[in-house]
Amino acid sequence: MMGEHSSKKYDEELEAIRSKVLLMGGIVETQFLDAMTCFRIGNLERAERVMREDDTVNQLEVSLDDACSHLIVRRQPTANDLRTVMATIKVITDLERIGDEATKIARTAKSLHSRGQASINHYEMVRGIANSTSDMLHDALDAFARNDGAQALQLIAQDAVIDHEFRSIMRNLITFMMEDPRTISAALDTLWVAKAIERIGDHAKNIAEYVIYVVEGRDIRHTKLVPQLQDDTPE
Repeated sequence: MMGEHSSKKYDEELEAIRSKVLLMGGIVETQFLDAMTCFRIGNLERAERVMREDDTVNQLEVSLDDACSHLIVRRQPTANDLRTVMATIKVITDLERIGDEATKIARTAKSLHSRGQASINHYEMVRGIANSTSDMLHDALDAFARNDGAQALQLIAQDAVIDHEFRSIMRNLITFMMEDPRTISAALDTLWVAKAIERIGDHAKNIAEYVIYVVEGRDIRHTKLVPQLQDDTPE
């Protein structure tokens, strides 16, 4: 009976932590979308809100890390339970960094529009990669919420697509700057935004990898197994 009671209490505490992690995920998703809106239309008030939300995200990171540490000390989880807690801690870190990148985008958007230097179609340059990354982040959080290893595995290959898009944007922006030096300032701002978006895609990929670690017990970071597994079809 004591073992069953302890296990139930552990499950309740872990679920409470996971719920707050998903709340944190929702906040950084909104931060990213709002930051891209700022970059598109120059809403300075919204940019300020994105930057203020970063404090909320940072506070959630600290409180959730503390909650996970206390859960480990009190409940001493083993095997899959311990993997779940450790992966959750890593997800929290990646979400905080996504918030940082969204804040960078908002800050860059505020600077660009306040200077009135949107001399190139800066938003159209990054619209595709922003939409792909937003979808990837949303799906990564969904996979985390449902412990869906299959969905997580499909997501990881998308990071290569985002990386390719970023390299294409970089080449185009370099061409703009070479052809017309007047575009250099705006082009550099757009490049910083594209890089921040690409980094958000990296963090979403990390979240998907942690889901696979929890579900399957495999650490697939820094491996090339995922594309091969995804391409496998039954004979």
